[in-house]
Amino acid sequence: MFIKADGFIYPYEEKEGGYLELVDGRFGQWYPTVPAGAEVVDYTGFYVAPGLVDTHIHGYAGADVMDCQEESLARMSQALPETGVTSFLPTALTADRETLTKVCQVTVAMKDKVTGSKIQGLYFEGPYFTEAYKGAQNPTYMRNPSQQELDQWLMASQGLLCKLALAPERPGTEEFIAYAKAKGVKIALGHSNATYDQAKKAVAAGASVWVHAYNGMRGLNHRELGMLGAVYHLPETFAELICDGYHVHPNACDLLIKQKGHDRVALITDCMSAGGMAEGTYHLGEFPVAVADGQVRLRDGGSLAGSILQLKDAVKNIVTWGLASRLEAIRMASYIPAKSLGIEDRCGQIKQGLPADFIIMTKDLDLVATYVNGQKIWLQEE
Repeated sequence: MFIKADGFIYPYEEKEGGYLELVDGRFGQWYPTVPAGAEVVDYTGFYVAPGLVDTHIHGYAGADVMDCQEESLARMSQALPETGVTSFLPTALTADRETLTKVCQVTVAMKDKVTGSKIQGLYFEGPYFTEAYKGAQNPTYMRNPSQQELDQWLMASQGLLCKLALAPERPGTEEFIAYAKAKGVKIALGHSNATYDQAKKAVAAGASVWVHAYNGMRGLNHRELGMLGAVYHLPETFAELICDGYHVHPNACDLLIKQKGHDRVALITDCMSAGGMAEGTYHLGEFPVAVADGQVRLRDGGSLAGSILQLKDAVKNIVTWGLASRLEAIRMASYIPAKSLGIEDRCGQIKQGLPADFIIMTKDLDLVATYVNGQKIWLQEE
Protein backbone atom coordinates (compact mmCIF):
# COMPACT_ATOMS: atom_id res chain seq x y z
CA MET A 1 0.00 0.00 0.00
CA PHE A 2 1.16 3.55 -0.72
CA ILE A 3 0.20 6.81 1.00
CA LYS A 4 0.00 9.82 -1.30
CA ALA A 5 0.32 13.28 0.28
CA ASP A 6 1.61 16.79 -0.29
CA GLY A 7 4.52 16.19 2.08
CA PHE A 8 6.16 13.65 4.37
CA ILE A 9 7.90 14.85 7.53
CA TYR A 10 11.07 12.94 8.30
CA PRO A 11 13.25 13.88 11.30
CA TYR A 12 15.42 16.34 9.39
CA GLU A 13 13.75 16.84 6.03
CA GLU A 14 10.33 17.26 4.50
CA LYS A 15 9.85 15.31 1.29
CA GLU A 16 7.48 17.14 -1.05
CA GLY A 17 4.74 15.12 -2.70
CA GLY A 18 5.28 11.53 -3.72
CA TYR A 19 4.28 8.26 -2.13
CA LEU A 20 5.23 6.45 1.08
CA GLU A 21 5.21 2.67 0.94
CA LEU A 22 3.73 0.60 3.79
CA VAL A 23 4.78 -3.04 4.05
CA ASP A 24 3.22 -5.38 6.62
CA GLY A 25 2.48 -2.56 9.02
CA ARG A 26 5.91 -0.98 8.68
CA PHE A 27 7.32 1.95 6.79
CA GLY A 28 8.82 1.24 3.40
CA GLN A 29 10.54 3.72 1.12
CA TRP A 30 9.39 7.05 -0.26
CA TYR A 31 8.96 7.22 -4.03
CA PRO A 32 8.37 10.21 -6.33
CA THR A 33 6.07 8.05 -8.46
CA VAL A 34 4.13 4.88 -7.81
CA PRO A 35 3.94 1.59 -9.77
CA ALA A 36 0.93 1.21 -12.04
CA GLY A 37 -1.95 -0.60 -10.36
CA ALA A 38 -0.62 -0.11 -6.82
CA GLU A 39 -3.09 0.41 -3.98
CA VAL A 40 -2.98 4.11 -3.07
CA VAL A 41 -4.55 5.90 -0.11
CA ASP A 42 -4.92 9.48 -1.32
CA TYR A 43 -4.25 12.29 1.16
CA THR A 44 -3.66 14.98 -1.41
CA GLY A 45 -3.74 18.37 0.32
CA PHE A 46 -2.46 16.90 3.59
CA TYR A 47 0.85 16.04 5.26
CA VAL A 48 2.12 12.80 6.80
CA ALA A 49 4.09 13.07 10.03
CA PRO A 50 5.36 10.48 12.52
CA GLY A 51 3.07 9.61 15.38
CA LEU A 52 3.75 11.84 18.38
CA VAL A 53 5.53 10.49 21.47
CA ASP A 54 4.44 11.72 24.92
CA THR A 55 7.11 10.84 27.46
CA HIS A 56 5.40 12.54 30.43
CA ILE A 57 1.67 11.93 30.78
CA HIS A 58 -0.25 10.99 33.94
CA GLY A 59 -3.69 10.41 32.48
CA TYR A 60 -6.27 11.16 29.84
CA ALA A 61 -9.98 10.65 29.10
CA GLY A 62 -10.88 10.20 32.76
CA ALA A 63 -8.14 7.64 33.40
CA ASP A 64 -5.15 8.05 35.72
CA VAL A 65 -2.01 5.91 35.87
CA MET A 66 -2.30 6.07 39.67
CA ASP A 67 -5.67 4.29 39.47
CA CYS A 68 -3.52 1.14 39.28
CA GLN A 69 -6.18 -0.35 37.03
CA GLU A 70 -5.72 -2.13 33.70
CA GLU A 71 -8.87 -0.41 32.44
CA SER A 72 -7.28 3.00 32.95
CA LEU A 73 -4.29 2.22 30.75
CA ALA A 74 -6.60 0.68 28.15
CA ARG A 75 -8.72 3.85 28.12
CA MET A 76 -5.66 6.09 27.76
CA SER A 77 -4.37 3.96 24.89
CA GLN A 78 -7.70 4.06 23.08
CA ALA A 79 -8.20 7.81 23.49
CA LEU A 80 -4.70 9.20 22.92
CA PRO A 81 -4.73 8.74 19.11
CA GLU A 82 -7.19 11.65 18.97
CA THR A 83 -4.31 13.81 20.26
CA GLY A 84 -1.85 12.53 17.63
CA VAL A 85 0.01 10.39 20.18
CA THR A 86 0.90 6.87 19.05
CA SER A 87 3.47 6.11 21.78
CA PHE A 88 3.52 7.14 25.44
CA LEU A 89 5.08 6.54 28.82
CA PRO A 90 2.48 6.08 31.56
CA THR A 91 3.75 8.44 34.26
CA ALA A 92 3.40 7.76 37.97
CA LEU A 93 3.42 10.30 40.80
CA THR A 94 5.22 10.22 44.14
CA ALA A 95 3.74 7.42 46.26
CA ASP A 96 4.70 4.65 48.66
CA ARG A 97 6.69 1.66 47.52
CA GLU A 98 3.73 -0.70 47.34
CA THR A 99 1.62 1.60 45.18
CA LEU A 100 4.44 2.17 42.72
CA THR A 101 5.07 -1.57 42.60
CA LYS A 102 1.41 -2.02 41.67
CA VAL A 103 1.82 0.57 38.89
CA CYS A 104 4.68 -1.55 37.56
CA GLN A 105 2.62 -4.72 37.62
CA VAL A 106 -0.40 -3.17 35.90
CA THR A 107 1.77 -1.62 33.18
CA VAL A 108 3.43 -4.96 32.46
CA ALA A 109 0.04 -6.64 32.26
CA MET A 110 -1.25 -4.10 29.73
CA LYS A 111 1.79 -3.35 27.59
CA ASP A 112 1.00 -5.89 24.88
CA LYS A 113 -2.78 -5.76 25.32
CA VAL A 114 -3.45 -2.14 24.41
CA THR A 115 -4.71 -1.60 20.86
CA GLY A 116 -4.37 2.16 20.47
CA SER A 117 -1.38 4.27 21.43
CA LYS A 118 1.56 2.06 22.40
CA ILE A 119 3.08 1.80 25.87
CA GLN A 120 6.82 2.25 25.31
CA GLY A 121 7.93 2.10 28.93
CA LEU A 122 7.16 3.49 32.37
CA TYR A 123 8.13 6.81 33.97
CA PHE A 124 8.28 7.47 37.72
CA GLU A 125 8.03 11.21 38.36
CA GLY A 126 9.26 10.84 41.94
CA PRO A 127 9.32 9.84 44.73
CA TYR A 128 12.82 11.21 45.41
CA PHE A 129 11.91 14.91 45.37
CA THR A 130 12.27 17.84 47.75
CA GLU A 131 9.36 19.26 49.70
CA ALA A 132 10.40 22.81 48.76
CA TYR A 133 9.21 22.24 45.18
CA LYS A 134 6.63 19.53 45.75
CA GLY A 135 4.14 20.97 43.25
CA ALA A 136 1.07 18.73 43.08
CA GLN A 137 2.92 15.77 44.59
CA ASN A 138 2.45 14.40 48.11
CA PRO A 139 5.44 15.29 50.33
CA THR A 140 4.48 12.52 52.78
CA TYR A 141 6.11 10.00 50.44
CA MET A 142 9.19 12.00 49.46
CA ARG A 143 12.39 10.31 50.51
CA ASN A 144 16.03 9.64 49.63
CA PRO A 145 16.93 7.44 46.65
CA SER A 146 17.10 3.71 47.28
CA GLN A 147 18.83 1.24 45.01
CA GLN A 148 16.88 -1.55 46.71
CA GLU A 149 13.58 0.11 45.78
CA LEU A 150 14.75 0.61 42.21
CA ASP A 151 15.67 -3.06 41.93
CA GLN A 152 12.23 -4.05 43.23
CA TRP A 153 10.50 -1.79 40.68
CA LEU A 154 12.67 -2.99 37.82
CA MET A 155 11.78 -6.56 38.71
CA ALA A 156 8.07 -5.76 39.06
CA SER A 157 8.06 -3.84 35.76
CA GLN A 158 10.13 -6.49 33.96
CA GLY A 159 12.45 -3.70 32.84
CA LEU A 160 9.66 -1.39 31.59
CA LEU A 161 10.65 1.29 34.10
CA CYS A 162 12.94 3.33 31.86
CA LYS A 163 12.83 6.86 33.32
CA LEU A 164 12.85 8.15 36.89
CA ALA A 165 12.90 11.73 38.17
CA LEU A 166 14.59 12.95 41.34
CA ALA A 167 15.92 16.05 43.10
CA PRO A 168 19.73 16.04 42.95
CA GLU A 169 20.17 17.62 46.40
CA ARG A 170 18.87 14.44 48.06
CA PRO A 171 21.65 12.48 49.81
CA GLY A 172 23.09 9.62 47.77
CA THR A 173 21.82 10.81 44.41
CA GLU A 174 25.11 10.62 42.52
CA GLU A 175 25.64 6.97 43.45
CA PHE A 176 21.99 6.22 42.72
CA ILE A 177 22.13 7.90 39.31
CA ALA A 178 25.19 5.92 38.29
CA TYR A 179 23.51 2.72 39.46
CA ALA A 180 20.28 3.51 37.60
CA LYS A 181 22.15 4.40 34.42
CA ALA A 182 23.95 1.06 34.52
CA LYS A 183 20.51 -0.59 34.76
CA GLY A 184 19.30 1.27 31.67
CA VAL A 185 17.12 3.82 33.48
CA LYS A 186 17.20 7.44 32.30
CA ILE A 187 17.37 9.89 35.18
CA ALA A 188 15.49 13.19 35.01
CA LEU A 189 16.02 16.09 37.41
CA GLY A 190 13.20 18.21 38.82
CA HIS A 191 10.92 19.21 41.70
CA SER A 192 14.17 20.45 43.16
CA ASN A 193 15.80 23.30 45.05
CA ALA A 194 19.27 22.20 43.93
CA THR A 195 22.11 24.59 43.31
CA TYR A 196 23.83 24.73 39.94
CA ASP A 197 26.76 22.70 41.30
CA GLN A 198 24.46 19.98 42.67
CA ALA A 199 22.65 19.73 39.34
CA LYS A 200 25.95 19.68 37.45
CA LYS A 201 27.24 16.79 39.58
CA ALA A 202 24.03 14.85 38.91
CA VAL A 203 24.48 15.33 35.17
CA ALA A 204 28.10 14.23 35.44
CA ALA A 205 26.86 11.08 37.21
CA GLY A 206 24.53 10.32 34.30
CA ALA A 207 21.30 12.35 34.58
CA SER A 208 20.20 13.54 31.15
CA VAL A 209 16.66 15.02 31.28
CA TRP A 210 15.11 18.06 33.00
CA VAL A 211 11.55 17.61 34.30
CA HIS A 212 9.15 20.19 32.79
CA ALA A 213 11.75 22.96 32.49
CA TYR A 214 11.04 26.10 34.56
CA ASN A 215 8.31 24.43 36.61
CA GLY A 216 9.16 22.91 39.98
CA MET A 217 12.78 24.03 40.12
CA ARG A 218 15.01 26.71 41.65
CA GLY A 219 15.20 29.68 39.32
CA LEU A 220 18.19 31.45 37.82
CA ASN A 221 20.15 34.12 39.67
CA HIS A 222 23.24 35.84 38.34
CA ARG A 223 25.29 34.67 41.34
CA GLU A 224 23.67 31.26 41.84
CA LEU A 225 22.51 29.78 38.55
CA GLY A 226 20.30 27.22 40.27
CA MET A 227 18.49 24.41 38.49
CA LEU A 228 17.27 26.62 35.66
CA GLY A 229 20.78 27.85 35.05
CA ALA A 230 21.90 24.24 34.80
CA VAL A 231 19.14 23.55 32.27
CA TYR A 232 20.42 26.43 30.15
CA HIS A 233 24.11 25.86 30.60
CA LEU A 234 24.70 22.11 30.53
CA PRO A 235 24.73 20.72 26.98
CA GLU A 236 23.93 17.15 25.94
CA THR A 237 20.84 17.16 28.16
CA PHE A 238 17.18 17.16 27.16
CA ALA A 239 14.60 19.56 28.58
CA GLU A 240 10.94 18.61 28.84
CA LEU A 241 8.73 21.59 27.99
CA ILE A 242 4.98 22.16 28.48
CA CYS A 243 3.78 24.49 25.72
CA ASP A 244 0.20 25.20 26.80
CA GLY A 245 0.76 28.92 27.37
CA TYR A 246 0.01 28.57 31.10
CA HIS A 247 2.95 26.66 32.55
CA VAL A 248 5.58 28.64 30.65
CA HIS A 249 5.25 32.02 28.93
CA PRO A 250 5.89 31.74 25.17
CA ASN A 251 8.87 34.11 25.51
CA ALA A 252 10.39 31.86 28.17
CA CYS A 253 9.87 28.93 25.80
CA ASP A 254 11.71 30.97 23.19
CA LEU A 255 14.66 31.56 25.54
CA LEU A 256 14.92 27.86 26.35
CA ILE A 257 14.76 26.77 22.72
CA LYS A 258 17.35 29.38 21.69
CA GLN A 259 19.66 28.30 24.51
CA LYS A 260 19.41 24.54 24.09
CA GLY A 261 18.37 24.24 20.45
CA HIS A 262 15.35 22.49 18.96
CA ASP A 263 17.14 19.14 19.17
CA ARG A 264 17.39 19.27 22.98
CA VAL A 265 13.82 20.26 23.85
CA ALA A 266 11.17 17.54 24.07
CA LEU A 267 7.55 18.66 24.05
CA ILE A 268 5.45 16.94 26.71
CA THR A 269 1.93 17.41 28.07
CA ASP A 270 2.13 16.48 31.78
CA CYS A 271 -1.55 15.75 31.10
CA MET A 272 -3.78 14.36 33.85
CA SER A 273 -7.06 12.48 33.81
CA ALA A 274 -9.19 15.48 32.83
CA GLY A 275 -7.51 15.71 29.43
CA GLY A 276 -10.19 15.43 26.75
CA MET A 277 -12.93 15.85 29.35
CA ALA A 278 -15.32 18.62 30.40
CA GLU A 279 -14.43 21.28 32.96
CA GLY A 280 -15.08 20.36 36.57
CA THR A 281 -13.52 18.72 39.62
CA TYR A 282 -11.11 15.80 39.25
CA HIS A 283 -8.23 14.18 41.13
CA LEU A 284 -4.52 14.17 40.37
CA GLY A 285 -3.26 11.27 42.40
CA GLU A 286 -4.64 11.91 45.90
CA PHE A 287 -5.36 15.63 45.42
CA PRO A 288 -8.63 17.23 44.24
CA VAL A 289 -8.13 19.67 41.37
CA ALA A 290 -10.33 22.11 39.48
CA VAL A 291 -10.29 22.26 35.68
CA ALA A 292 -11.36 25.57 34.14
CA ASP A 293 -10.25 27.89 31.35
CA GLY A 294 -7.75 25.37 29.99
CA GLN A 295 -5.92 25.01 33.30
CA VAL A 296 -5.72 22.46 36.12
CA ARG A 297 -5.21 23.84 39.62
CA LEU A 298 -5.18 22.32 43.11
CA ARG A 299 -8.43 22.99 44.95
CA ASP A 300 -6.28 23.70 48.02
CA GLY A 301 -3.88 26.53 47.20
CA GLY A 302 -4.53 27.02 43.51
CA SER A 303 -1.17 25.85 42.20
CA LEU A 304 -0.97 24.43 38.69
CA ALA A 305 -1.39 20.64 38.85
CA GLY A 306 -0.51 18.99 35.59
CA SER A 307 -2.33 20.02 32.43
CA ILE A 308 -5.06 19.09 29.98
CA LEU A 309 -2.78 19.83 27.05
CA GLN A 310 -2.90 17.60 23.98
CA LEU A 311 0.46 17.08 22.29
CA LYS A 312 -0.87 18.00 18.85
CA ASP A 313 -1.81 21.40 20.31
CA ALA A 314 1.66 21.91 21.79
CA VAL A 315 3.06 21.41 18.28
CA LYS A 316 0.63 23.94 16.85
CA ASN A 317 1.31 26.41 19.67
CA ILE A 318 5.06 26.70 19.16
CA VAL A 319 4.58 27.18 15.42
CA THR A 320 1.90 29.82 16.05
CA TRP A 321 4.21 31.53 18.56
CA GLY A 322 6.93 31.67 15.90
CA LEU A 323 9.34 29.47 17.88
CA ALA A 324 9.71 26.59 15.42
CA SER A 325 9.03 25.58 11.87
CA ARG A 326 6.57 22.80 11.10
CA LEU A 327 9.47 20.38 10.69
CA GLU A 328 11.12 21.44 13.97
CA ALA A 329 7.87 21.36 15.94
CA ILE A 330 6.95 17.88 14.76
CA ARG A 331 10.47 16.67 15.54
CA MET A 332 10.25 18.12 19.08
CA ALA A 333 7.10 16.07 19.73
CA SER A 334 8.21 12.82 18.12
CA TYR A 335 11.86 12.13 17.35
CA ILE A 336 13.39 14.20 20.19
CA PRO A 337 11.26 12.70 23.00
CA ALA A 338 12.02 9.24 21.64
CA LYS A 339 15.72 10.06 21.40
CA SER A 340 15.76 11.37 24.97
CA LEU A 341 14.83 7.83 26.02
CA GLY A 342 16.97 6.02 23.46
CA ILE A 343 13.92 4.48 21.76
CA GLU A 344 14.11 6.29 18.43
CA ASP A 345 14.67 2.89 16.79
CA ARG A 346 11.09 1.97 17.88
CA CYS A 347 9.04 5.11 17.40
CA GLY A 348 9.08 8.83 16.73
CA GLN A 349 10.14 8.90 13.09
CA ILE A 350 9.27 7.83 9.59
CA LYS A 351 12.04 5.40 8.71
CA GLN A 352 12.11 2.29 6.61
CA GLY A 353 11.53 -0.81 8.75
CA LEU A 354 9.99 0.96 11.75
CA PRO A 355 6.33 0.39 12.72
CA ALA A 356 4.08 2.55 10.54
CA ASP A 357 2.78 4.80 13.31
CA PHE A 358 1.89 8.13 11.71
CA ILE A 359 -0.57 11.00 11.60
CA ILE A 360 -2.26 12.95 8.84
CA MET A 361 -2.30 16.75 9.29
CA THR A 362 -3.45 19.82 7.39
CA LYS A 363 -0.92 22.47 6.39
CA ASP A 364 -2.11 24.38 9.49
CA LEU A 365 -1.24 21.39 11.72
CA ASP A 366 -4.77 20.28 12.45
CA LEU A 367 -5.04 16.53 13.03
CA VAL A 368 -7.07 14.56 10.47
CA ALA A 369 -6.22 10.89 11.11
CA THR A 370 -3.97 8.63 13.18
CA TYR A 371 -2.47 5.31 12.10
CA VAL A 372 -0.81 2.61 14.20
CA ASN A 373 1.02 -0.27 12.53
CA GLY A 374 -0.31 0.97 9.19
CA GLN A 375 -3.95 0.76 10.32
CA LYS A 376 -6.19 3.80 10.69
CA ILE A 377 -7.39 3.89 14.31
CA TRP A 378 -8.74 7.44 14.54
CA LEU A 379 -10.40 9.72 12.01
CA GLN A 380 -11.59 13.27 12.56
CA GLU A 381 -15.37 13.47 12.47
CA GLU A 382 -16.80 15.41 9.55
